[in-house]
Amino acid sequence: MFGRYGFPPNRFGYCGPGDSRAVLDYVSAQRADRGLVELGRQFAGALPYLRLIALASGIREPFHRRVVEAYWIGNELLGRVSSRAFFDHLEERFRAKTTRNAFRWLASKLEHGARPHHNWHVFDVYTKAGTLNESNAEISLWHMDQCRVSWGQVVAVLDASLVVQRRPLALRNDRLVLGEPELVTVERQIDGRGFIDQVQVGDGGSIHWNWAAGVLTPARLRWLQREPVHAMPAAHVALVAWGRVGWVRRSSGRASAG
Repeated sequence: MFGRYGFPPNRFGYCGPGDSRAVLDYVSAQRADRGLVELGRQFAGALPYLRLIALASGIREPFHRRVVEAYWIGNELLGRVSSRAFFDHLEERFRAKTTRNAFRWLASKLEHGARPHHNWHVFDVYTKAGTLNESNAEISLWHMDQCRVSWGQVVAVLDASLVVQRRPLALRNDRLVLGEPELVTVERQIDGRGFIDQVQVGDGGSIHWNWAAGVLTPARLRWLQREPVHAMPAAHVALVAWGRVGWVRRSSGRASAG
C-alpha cells in the first residue's frame, strides 16, 4: 500500500529512492519483502509520520497496512495521535527549518484540526517548510492539487489510463475549496505495469500526481472525502497568515514542481 502512493511523486524525483522503477516493479507484481521496506525508508517526508502514527497506536511496524492507510487515506488511527505528540513531532522536524514565527504558525495548526495525514502536510507543511528533494520554491495551487491524494469516479477504462470525474482544488473567495467536477485522464500503467488492473466504470479510485493509485472501498472513499474537513480550514489560515492567497491565485496554472 505504501508503494502505491509513494511511487507517483517518486517517479518525478520529488521524494524517495533514486530507483522509482524498483518501486513500480514491487507494487505492480504485488510483491513485498525487506527490499521494498528499505525503499520505503527512503521517503524522508512520509516515514516520520508513519512512525508517529504507529507509536501512538501501539504498532511496532511503521509500514503496517493500517498505519499506511491512516497517513495516505485516513482511518481511526489518526485520532490516536495526541496534540502533545503531534507538537513534539513538528518541533523535532521543522523548528530548525523555519523562523520562530513560521514554526509558531505551523504549530498553531493543531488548533484548527490538523492531523498527521498526507493532505494536511501538503496544504500546511509543504507550503512553508517543504520536504522535496528539489529546492523549496513557492508552491502553487496546481502543486497542491497534484500532491494531495484525491479521489474520482471512473467513467471510462482505456488501455493505459482511466478517465475519471474528479473535483479539483480551487480558490473561492480566497479560500481553498473543492471545485466543480471535471473529467480528467489519469495514468494507470507504464509499459503494461500498474496498480489497477481490475477496474470498471463506476468504481471510485484514489489519485496521486495524476496516477491511479488504487480502487477505493466505500469505507476508504468516505475517509478520504472526510479529510478536507480537517485540512482545508487550517490551510486557509496558513495562506492568509503568510500572504499566500494572492500568490496561489497568480500561480494557479501548471508549473514545474520543486
